Amino acid sequence: MAPAGNSLRIDRWLFYCRFFKTRVLATAAVSGGHVKLNGDRVTPGSRVNCGDRIDLIRERLPYSLEVLDIPARRGPAAEARCCYVEDETTVRQREALAASLRQDRQLMPRTDGRPDKHTRRKLRARNRD
Repeated sequence: MAPAGNSLRIDRWLFYCRFFKTRVLATAAVSGGHVKLNGDRVTPGSRVNCGDRIDLIRERLPYSLEVLDIPARRGPAAEARCCYVEDETTVRQREALAASLRQDRQLMPRTDGRPDKHTRRKLRARNRD
C-alpha cells in the first residue's frame, strides 16, 4: 500500500496516474532519461511533491505536467486525472505530432493480407528510395 502523504516515488506516481501500464515500465522510462522532474533527470526513487513539474516522453509523444495531488492508490482514470494538470501547448504539440504520425502511416504502401518475404523486401526497398 502506498502511503498517502506529501510525497511519492516518481515511478509510483507515474504508475498510479496511469501514464504507464506497469510500475516496471515507469521505472524503465525514468531510468532511461525519458522523465524529468523540475527540469532535471531523476532516478526512480526520487520523490514527487505537489507543485512539481514533470516532463515526460511516452511513445515519442511529449507530456508536460504539474503535480496537483499525490494519489494513495492506482484508482480509476478519472481519479488519476485529478492529480495533475497538463500544459496546453504540449497538448497541442502532441496532437499535431500524433496527426503527422498517422499521416505517415497512411502514406505507406498497403498489401492484401500479410506480405510474404519477397513482398516485404520490395516494400522496404521502395521506402528507402
